[in-house]
Amino acid sequence: MPAFLHRLGRLAFRRRRRMLALWLALVAAAVVCMTAFGGTGKLDNTFSIPGSESQRALDRMKTDFPTFSGTSAQIVFTATDGQKVTDPADSARIRAALDAAASAPQVAKVVSPFDAHTVSTDGTTAVAQVRYEVPQSALEPNALDELTSAVAGANQQGMRVDIGGSAFGNAPSESHRSDIIGVGVALVILTLTFGSLLTAGIPVVTALFGVATAIFGALSLTGTVSISSTAQSLALMIGLAVGIDYALFIVSRHRFHLAHGMEPEESAALAVGTAGSAVVFAGLTVVIAMTGLTVVGIPYLTAMGLAAAGAVLIAVLVATTLLPAILGFAGTRLTPGPGSRAMCREQAVGGAGEDAVGATGDSLASATGENVLSGTGDNVAGGTGESVAGGTGEHVVSRAGEHVAGAAANAAERWFRLVTRRPLLTLVAVVASLGALAWPAHDMRLALPDNGTAPESSSQRIAFDRVGEKLGPGFNGPLLVLADTSHSSDPTTAAQRVAATIGALPDVATVGKPVANPATHTALIQVIPDSAPSDPATKTLVNSIRDDRAAILRDTGATVQVTGSTAVSVDVAGKLNSALIPFAAVVIGLSLLLLLLVFRSLVVPLKAAAGFLLSIAATLGAVVGVFQLGHLGSLIGVDTTGPVSSFLPIILLAVLFGLAMDYEVFLVSRMRESYLHTGNPLGAVHSGARHSGRVVTAAALIMTSVFAAFLTSDSTMLKQIAFALAAGVLLDAFVIRMTFVPAVLALTRHAAWWLPTWLERRLPDLDIEGDRLSPAHVVPESVALTPSTAD
Repeated sequence: MPAFLHRLGRLAFRRRRRMLALWLALVAAAVVCMTAFGGTGKLDNTFSIPGSESQRALDRMKTDFPTFSGTSAQIVFTATDGQKVTDPADSARIRAALDAAASAPQVAKVVSPFDAHTVSTDGTTAVAQVRYEVPQSALEPNALDELTSAVAGANQQGMRVDIGGSAFGNAPSESHRSDIIGVGVALVILTLTFGSLLTAGIPVVTALFGVATAIFGALSLTGTVSISSTAQSLALMIGLAVGIDYALFIVSRHRFHLAHGMEPEESAALAVGTAGSAVVFAGLTVVIAMTGLTVVGIPYLTAMGLAAAGAVLIAVLVATTLLPAILGFAGTRLTPGPGSRAMCREQAVGGAGEDAVGATGDSLASATGENVLSGTGDNVAGGTGESVAGGTGEHVVSRAGEHVAGAAANAAERWFRLVTRRPLLTLVAVVASLGALAWPAHDMRLALPDNGTAPESSSQRIAFDRVGEKLGPGFNGPLLVLADTSHSSDPTTAAQRVAATIGALPDVATVGKPVANPATHTALIQVIPDSAPSDPATKTLVNSIRDDRAAILRDTGATVQVTGSTAVSVDVAGKLNSALIPFAAVVIGLSLLLLLLVFRSLVVPLKAAAGFLLSIAATLGAVVGVFQLGHLGSLIGVDTTGPVSSFLPIILLAVLFGLAMDYEVFLVSRMRESYLHTGNPLGAVHSGARHSGRVVTAAALIMTSVFAAFLTSDSTMLKQIAFALAAGVLLDAFVIRMTFVPAVLALTRHAAWWLPTWLERRLPDLDIEGDRLSPAHVVPESVALTPSTAD
């Protein structure tokens, strides 16, 4: 792999104009395909589980009860100024508005509140229902706007009109503002990291190429494949974050080589062969984890997983092909200026992979092994541990384990030295703090989002709250019971007895009169719970009806199926809950196997898996604390508490696993490299901080910032995902990788890098860091992929 990537990087550098033209053509082709075959108007936000009871019932209702099989909207009329909706003038206004609503696009039926008896007892509120024969995803782009306009005439003095219902739920989330915020913050962090606006701009530009290709390509499929707006936003979020991070790792290595005098072409090729190998490995772990979401069997989740996996795959391709081409255009302009802070910082960390503190800590050498002399001729003290006096009076104490000050001892190394000074105490503190943060997760409630968590000022939220207050919370999520009475001697009586049986169950507010279809011998019964759609009691009611089906069949001869948006939510949550543990086991097992192959160690994979579990638990605890318990929720625009999205835990597992492997590989690989060269386990830990700490810190801050930018979304699901990923990356990078990991390695010392001989002989050497690509073993030009003439 490193040798191939080295040749690929050299090829892209030399053929930079052709490579840039190729990527421009790919972006243009994606835009053309999106225009011709796709479009944002066909995004599908429908939740379903093929083969589930709720879905089978909905499929049958399409033929037996088409007006009940699609989505629906609620029109809430509220009389003000002491009036009542039953007053002649107000009721006439309501009837006129409903007549206008009936002519709106795709409306199948409008049910008057006066016919359905959905008028509040105090006479101030009336709720009409608008039914469609198609799901929300099949509504025309202007259908809901036309419905809103049709009833706007009733919104006059003395009456307020609000529109909500499932048709207005799961609306497409806009993320354009989040994109700009994320890119802007990333550019600032990169500029501070590199000290150069030109260098900082390269990762952003290449990431935008990858994101544009991925998003336009995904949108071009919406004409034939169901893709949700959340899947699009997730792909954009992850593609942008990993695209910047992957480019950051390679550009940082390239700049390091330039600072030590390497020619730009060889520097770019070597950076792609070394750091690029780690990028490919880390990217493939994310792709595998996200693709694994397809096995759950939920189309909505499958689309999210494949969209995110596609974005990450394209980010890897961009980092290993387009990025070295861009580096070719930049040439020597990325080399830090002589005497600049950036040059001092790059040269301070020593040569390619060498530890500034040797095995015994007796000497401090430069990249070529020569003594380090300051500009004023100050001396370097060697094995006696005397100070190195620089131009600013800073000094280096060279004894192993002692503090290295100045440019060589950056903030990351100082932090690593602090946490490894008392490693056991550090581990106890990390486990205790993350355990406390994870504690709320034991009471986590999962459900699909509804209008009860929409922004307070939105029409659907106002309608949801008004209906719940005046008619009862269950009116926001009625259950639909489909009864097959074909084997009953008296279908009409059987349907009535089914309704009576369900009405006697706990948590039932009211049961509607059965609607029969004599041609198919089926009946549809609407059940209004006493509890809200996301309340655990409603889930219990759904399960109670299903548990009683055997008794209902015995007493009436009818079979029943429970469906409706609430039943679908229950089925989705149940499916995800059953898949969560097996999926987590696969993810953890995969991480153990991959890290075993990469680091050829038993402790490193086990430590990584333990840290991953800690970060996942703490992140879920934080999500519960903010969104379910309401702690500090106002800071990110959460005005109402509610259950956690059913999709979030499994998405968090998949995404955070891949991202955690990024930092594990980039950080620990430098530690392993140093240990193999020096045999000093503690020095190797400090060397990892010196070489990779600054870049990993910048990468984590960039990724956190990109995810956090999506907290401005109005979509509750996207807001929860953005918060979880931002918090997860922050915890995993700084608490686990930058604190827990060095403490474990410092505590286990030589045992951290031990592997049984019999196992070591059987494992392939992946050479992720490209150790065999040292200057003496660089792939010769004669075996490059193309002739050596440059563009």
